[in-house]
Amino acid sequence: MTDETAANGENEAGRQSQSSSLPLVVNAQYVKDFSFENPNAPQSLMADQGQPKIDLQVDVQARGLNDTVSEVVLSMRAEATRNDRTAFIVELSYAGIFTLPAQIQPEQARAILLIEAPRLLFPFARQIVAEATQNGGYPPLMLQPLDFVDLYRRQVLNRGSNGEVGHA
Repeated sequence: MTDETAANGENEAGRQSQSSSLPLVVNAQYVKDFSFENPNAPQSLMADQGQPKIDLQVDVQARGLNDTVSEVVLSMRAEATRNDRTAFIVELSYAGIFTLPAQIQPEQARAILLIEAPRLLFPFARQIVAEATQNGGYPPLMLQPLDFVDLYRRQVLNRGSNGEVGHA
């Protein structure tokens, strides 16, 4: 009986662990659109030009593909300028296909898709941006982690919460 109790206890712990985990399945992730521009090379690559000013813009979009599957697109645009001249521009739309359980509420699904999904996509997008800038002749642009909860909150305040999956 001791073995049976131990086995039942392990099964119960396993079920609790599964039920408290994020109800999000990553089916695929991919580069949807990508661009790197180096408009003032080779002059912009010369030494002693100082640190560039980086302007970063981020957007998150989600759209339903069917009742439980959605595409989430994390879009980033970074423009580096020195002395009012563009050093480089990198634009990336990095996407993922995610599945949520059918019984999840629409507002909860929206929050998961616009907070947790981009949080999972971000490290891969960050690596692509870093490698692109390095391959363009600059030090790798290492983007700091983003606060997708704050981005989502601002989106809800700016556009109102209408229950549809959309931009963050």
